[in-house]
Amino acid sequence: MNNSLANVAPAARALLALIFIMTGLQKIGGYAGTQGYMEMMGVPGSLLPIVIAVEILGGVALLVGFQARIAAFVLAGFTVVAGTIFHLVPSFGMEGMAAQGEVIHFMKNLSITGGLAMVVVFGAGAWSADNRRSSATIAAE
Repeated sequence: MNNSLANVAPAARALLALIFIMTGLQKIGGYAGTQGYMEMMGVPGSLLPIVIAVEILGGVALLVGFQARIAAFVLAGFTVVAGTIFHLVPSFGMEGMAAQGEVIHFMKNLSITGGLAMVVVFGAGAWSADNRRSSATIAAE
């Protein structure tokens, strides 16, 4: 694979990771509000530390390509569940533009899941901790 194509994987991982890292950090900054919103949607607020850990740790793992397939798999499942709870289900009780907006948010989650599925299938690619380890193992043999 030529170098310009090889550089697409780390850029794609960074773009996917960014949303998780940023939203995890925002949840820390707005902890009480996020916890209240979760509870309003029927999700126990006590799960917020786990949500933050999944977003930040999973996002960083994806960003650097460390256990990227596992991180992408976990983040994909998280994204589908969160999208269903916070966007798809509420859209059924809404009308017009509000419902359309929630469905678009849900579709965004599905699109992110599609990108994460690519990482699960194809791995981290170039410029990743996963590739560095496998290259070092091959060189040592």
